[in-house]
Amino acid sequence: MPMPRLDHALILGGGLAGTLAAFAVAGHADRVTVVDRDRFTEGSAHRKGAPHARHTHVLVSGGARAIDALAPGTTASLLAAGAQLIDIPGRYLTMAPQGGWFPRFPGTQFILGCSRALLETTLRARLREHEHVRLLENTDVVGLTGDHSAITGARLRTRSTGELSAVAADLVIDATGRGSGILDWLAELGVPAVPESVVDPGIFYATRIYRAPAAAGSTFPGVNVQTSPARDPGVRRGGTLIPIEDGLWTITVAGATGDHPGLDDEGFHAFAASLPDPVLAELIAAAEPVGPAFGFRAHANRRRHFERLRPAPGGLLVLGDAHATFNPIYGHGMSVAALAALAIRDGLPGPGTAAVQRAIARTSDSAWRMATGQDLRYPQTVGPRPGPAARLAYRVQDWINAKGMHSRTVAMTQIDIFGLAAPVTHALRPRFLLSALFSPRRPGLPAPPFTDQERRVLD
Repeated sequence: MPMPRLDHALILGGGLAGTLAAFAVAGHADRVTVVDRDRFTEGSAHRKGAPHARHTHVLVSGGARAIDALAPGTTASLLAAGAQLIDIPGRYLTMAPQGGWFPRFPGTQFILGCSRALLETTLRARLREHEHVRLLENTDVVGLTGDHSAITGARLRTRSTGELSAVAADLVIDATGRGSGILDWLAELGVPAVPESVVDPGIFYATRIYRAPAAAGSTFPGVNVQTSPARDPGVRRGGTLIPIEDGLWTITVAGATGDHPGLDDEGFHAFAASLPDPVLAELIAAAEPVGPAFGFRAHANRRRHFERLRPAPGGLLVLGDAHATFNPIYGHGMSVAALAALAIRDGLPGPGTAAVQRAIARTSDSAWRMATGQDLRYPQTVGPRPGPAARLAYRVQDWINAKGMHSRTVAMTQIDIFGLAAPVTHALRPRFLLSALFSPRRPGLPAPPFTDQERRVLD
């Protein structure tokens, strides 16, 4: 039986996933309440509840398009505020894991580069235009109401006074992030344990903001350098430069367990210089730092399989980091949250929340397979070790990556998959495989394919 129109939707968590969930249910509910422990401030201030917000954040094109479907015109608003549309591979220079640089050509996918603060404040301002959506700030979630068969609301506590209250809702959406208490809250109501999958690459990353040199202009490309598990599986280092608003660059360098980048000037620069190509260190030397570097121990790839609960309690949905987290170096977390919110919008009204939760799970499939598949190639990663079939798949993957250097058909499919605009199964289509088979296998470009004007930044 289809779900009727909602009287009240209660969203736990007012970060990116919660804000997008509010857009998703705004057309299906008479009242929407978004609860968050923080007090929201507009502008560039970072929220206490998002300690990783200072680091590089990107929206890949699949996620950006999902946000525009939820809140039309958001991308245009972000670009007007200075966000950067980074075409892949035309404005995104990538050193391939097997060595050499990918060529540049116009593509249909992109990365949207901006600070997390700009993205959140832009979306929150758009959300405030909905008169039936209320933001309840400075409030903790301490539990759920209902029983093992149906969730009927949440128990809240005002942080400033300690006052407890119970808020009833037809639909509760948990978007409280990786620190969510959802497993304990469900256990208190007699719901069976939620199955989990965990793959921990042990990544630590450091980010620093720089003011780009004047010679960089307004169209300087993003740059991505990674080590290769095939060439040297014992070393895992990488780094990324993303142009963002206000003429700034956000530069992140990352290492695995026992090999962390330094946070001081010398350590940060030296780590960047140790990458397979020193280009990031050269760009750091040409730019002006804006504030110190910040470090963060990335959480593991973790997937909570709410879609497998049998029976699942009605009236509850979980998305964002409360549902699935990914190694942040792949840049997919925010986009998966956007696709999950779109699945909620399109699934309501429907046969019930269990079906919508299964749709949410499907939106994370490709990002999960990409992140865990690559992470498990490194011996430092804690997780199920690859068997013979996986090792054969890695060899095929390396072969395809090499062919993508010289076949646009192969490269564009790879980029579509990375941009979450196509499922990973598109790499199995006959046209793709034939193009890979008949393409030459040669090394990539020996140096980053900067234009003459861009190269002046290094000079």
